Amino acid sequence: MQSRLFKLGFLALLLSTMLTSCEVIGDIFQAGVGVGIFIVIFVIVIIIWIISRFRK
Repeated sequence: MQSRLFKLGFLALLLSTMLTSCEVIGDIFQAGVGVGIFIVIFVIVIIIWIISRFRK
């Protein structure tokens, strides 16, 4: 467990020195946009499904 934690810490340190803060923040927001689009599409599909169930 301690070795795995050390490897994750080392990887985080390595990435933080290789990437600028703007790149990291940009990647985080880009991932957030992707997840947001997925959630919106999912909600729309659920609403359409509920409406179709009540029409029958």
